[in-house]
Amino acid sequence: MAHELRQPTPENRPLLERRKELRALDSALTGLRDSVDGVPQAPRGGLLAFTGPGGMGKTALLNQARARARAQGFTVLSGRAGEKEQELAFHLVRQVVQPALASMDEQELRTFLGGWYDIVAAALGLVATPSGHVPDPTGVRDGLDWVMTRLAVMKAPVVLLLDDLHWADVESLSWLASFAPRAVDLSMLIVVAFRPELPLEAAAFSAPSADLGNRPFTLAPLSATAVARIIRDEVGEDAEDAFCEECWEVTGGSPFEAVELSIRLGERNLRGTGDDLPAMRDLAAAVKGPGLIERLQGFGTTTVRFAYAAAVLGKAIAPDLAARIAAIGSTAAAEATEKLRGARILADGEGPGGSLEFVHPLIATTIYRSIGASLREGMHNSAAEAVRAAGLGHAAAARHLLEVPCEGSSEAVRCLREAAREALHSGAPEAARRLLNRALQEPPLPEERAALLHELACATFLIKPTATVAHLREALAEPGIDPELRASMVYRLTQALAHTDRMAEAATVAAEEAQRAAAHPRIRLRMQGDHFVWSAFRTDEADSAGRSRALARLADRLSGRGLEERYILGSRAWDAMMCGEPRQKALAYAEEALRGGLSWTHENRGFEVPVSVALVFMYCDQPRRAEELFAKGMAECESKGWRGSHLALGQTLSGYIRYRRGSLAEAENLVREGLRIADRVEGGVPAQWFAIGILIQTLLARGRVAAARRLADTYRYGDIIPNAVIYPDPRTVYAELLLAEGRPDDAAPLLSRVGEWLEGRDWRNPAWCPWQLGLASALSRSAPDRAVRHAQDAVKRARDFGAASAIGQAMHAQAEVTGGEAGLDLHAQAVDHLQRSPAAYELARAGRLHDAADRLYQGLEGAVHCGAEGLAARARRELSAAGLRPLPLRYPQTDTLTAQERKAAEMTARGQAAAVVAKALHLTEQGVRQLLSSVYRKVGTDAAGLAEALETFPRPRQ
Repeated sequence: MAHELRQPTPENRPLLERRKELRALDSALTGLRDSVDGVPQAPRGGLLAFTGPGGMGKTALLNQARARARAQGFTVLSGRAGEKEQELAFHLVRQVVQPALASMDEQELRTFLGGWYDIVAAALGLVATPSGHVPDPTGVRDGLDWVMTRLAVMKAPVVLLLDDLHWADVESLSWLASFAPRAVDLSMLIVVAFRPELPLEAAAFSAPSADLGNRPFTLAPLSATAVARIIRDEVGEDAEDAFCEECWEVTGGSPFEAVELSIRLGERNLRGTGDDLPAMRDLAAAVKGPGLIERLQGFGTTTVRFAYAAAVLGKAIAPDLAARIAAIGSTAAAEATEKLRGARILADGEGPGGSLEFVHPLIATTIYRSIGASLREGMHNSAAEAVRAAGLGHAAAARHLLEVPCEGSSEAVRCLREAAREALHSGAPEAARRLLNRALQEPPLPEERAALLHELACATFLIKPTATVAHLREALAEPGIDPELRASMVYRLTQALAHTDRMAEAATVAAEEAQRAAAHPRIRLRMQGDHFVWSAFRTDEADSAGRSRALARLADRLSGRGLEERYILGSRAWDAMMCGEPRQKALAYAEEALRGGLSWTHENRGFEVPVSVALVFMYCDQPRRAEELFAKGMAECESKGWRGSHLALGQTLSGYIRYRRGSLAEAENLVREGLRIADRVEGGVPAQWFAIGILIQTLLARGRVAAARRLADTYRYGDIIPNAVIYPDPRTVYAELLLAEGRPDDAAPLLSRVGEWLEGRDWRNPAWCPWQLGLASALSRSAPDRAVRHAQDAVKRARDFGAASAIGQAMHAQAEVTGGEAGLDLHAQAVDHLQRSPAAYELARAGRLHDAADRLYQGLEGAVHCGAEGLAARARRELSAAGLRPLPLRYPQTDTLTAQERKAAEMTARGQAAAVVAKALHLTEQGVRQLLSSVYRKVGTDAAGLAEALETFPRPRQ
């Protein structure tokens, strides 16, 4: 494990001309306390940043922060980045966290980290050889958030010191920048120091922030007076003013250079007179730059080589490793160390095993840059070998291999591949990409090339899927690929094509590979399944009906005995639902697909089919079963650290299920969280399209039309049409927004185009896309006959499918455009169907003034319970217009069945008629129907799924 590393400060020197910075530090530390002078206060954290060129005293300020924080009993965590460690993913994070965990064994670590252990252990360097699933970067960042938050709470108040942030690895920088805003609420003060050339990933530290603090403090050079004070403290008060002025000129006011010069003046016993000026200038020149190298070379070849080796190693220099790289013995290394210590080039470090470090990074940089190119490459090569031999890990060795020319070394390729594997398990795909690119250039043996390209493609998938496509096409052109590896490559290629909105290519690749794999039946079946999946999600599929027929023929021959068969059965379930076939058939295929299990996190399978199977239950009026499958799938994703696009889509579609059930407030919260996750995934993901459409529908159902419009405009929803099938259909959702805004003439042509597209694909299920219902509403004034025909056709299609919610919704639309006595009859039928479904919002929406007062009151209560504020307000207005006073809500909103509801549900599930149930419960048959309607909404199923749902549904309290 790493230890806290910091620049040694052997001299206790006061900081000159840093009063403003020290006052800010003291104020920030005071803010961390829970009381000041006995007066309680709410602790508040934040960010304090110091910036300036090298040598301006940034580290000295951090050392002051460390001393003052410890003096007040605060916990101090710290890390310092290094110029030569930027290729090591999460290197800075490990320095910060590992010391806090150093006393724990593996079992204690597992207990402390809980479910996060397998996700963050590799990133934190807690395991030597990572294994298991590869977490996505979002999951790792979330895990690090959790770890740091827990440490901050356990050890509060906490001061986190981060030095030389400009050299931090990208992975640490990105995470720290995203975590920093939490410091305010965690009683944590983050103090950072960096040079002006800060990478973009750390922009949050260099810009002013209302949440974290003020603009960074830019450290100015010392004045001539301050430099004179430093010189006189060392050589005596008699140093002449002209001499001190010249010292200020040659050091440029750099605190580091001024201090180093003063020490050397003292060592030479110079008194600071005019006669000492030539010697002073020579000493100043030797602090850095060519003068430093000239001074170093005066110590002899052995010492120079040792210093070179130390510069190649970077920070936390192990003397034995440096000696091996320099090709000198231990005695010579000890002598060199003493010379370099005496020259204030090296100092004792605080790492393990008597490590060394450079007195200042400026010295390390100067020495490293003075090494000739050939010698530097040779030393890095020796360092890679020495690091591997010392058992310090593939990543530590690989960062040296990145600095050496390609030599066709199989050992180098193996080391780079292992380091890349560690990086992937650490949630650092960009680091893995760099390592694998270098391994490819080495190059590998011909028989390893395809596998290496596959690994490179997997590393780039989350950060640049277009590169994944190129790498895999190159890999698939290699001869003699193992069939299983080839199948994995083809799957990943189709996935990358799909994620780059190239659905047609994805489907074509899978179809061609299915033909190619005729000699391998299982692989052929797998490729056929992938072809069906990607074809179904194409918006431009030419022969959807033909694909549906082929899928149906194939599915009817399968029993679901293997994963390949179950995926095809799952695709068949989805296709049957989309085409509006009887829902019993879709449900039967879905159950067959689930019988052997469908994993959401299979690394060589997408989660499109498992998600589609779960949604079949939602569209078939069994949303509770869909929610159970989603909860299981999302838990599986979270346990594997897949918290990016997978979790975003899971949250979003869970919200969609709640929307379909009528829990609008809960739906809005879930979808907003899904959109938040999707927004932070690099490059954007399809989950954004799902989330925006569902959120717009939810906002419209809640009567928030203006908010829905703002959302649509923010994401240009309605302007851009993706090449992938999204649900709910984006154009249909946008038309709903137009209708809500009173723009039927704009909505009608849009819905007509949707209808033409769906008809061409033979997708006829209004439960999936109710375009005809919207079109009927849009045409109700301008073309009432056409409106009625569309509504009638939608009712027929809904009856063919058989879901009560779809039938009720379609009949409600038909009633609206029909009007008159016929409309009233249709409306009553619509309510009857909706009462037999779990669709609470649609039932509440069907409540109208022509209903009996009791039903209208129930409609108002349903709207309130759903969170449909706009609908509830309309119901209240209609009650008032009819001279009826809205009553207090009579039915509390709860998901728990009453004893009477449970009894009615159990009897109905056993197949007993309504009359029998009514007699047993001393109710009318209408009372039983109303009772069961409440059951269906609470349980989340219709009558067909009631028996199974009751097995796990909580019983009423006694």
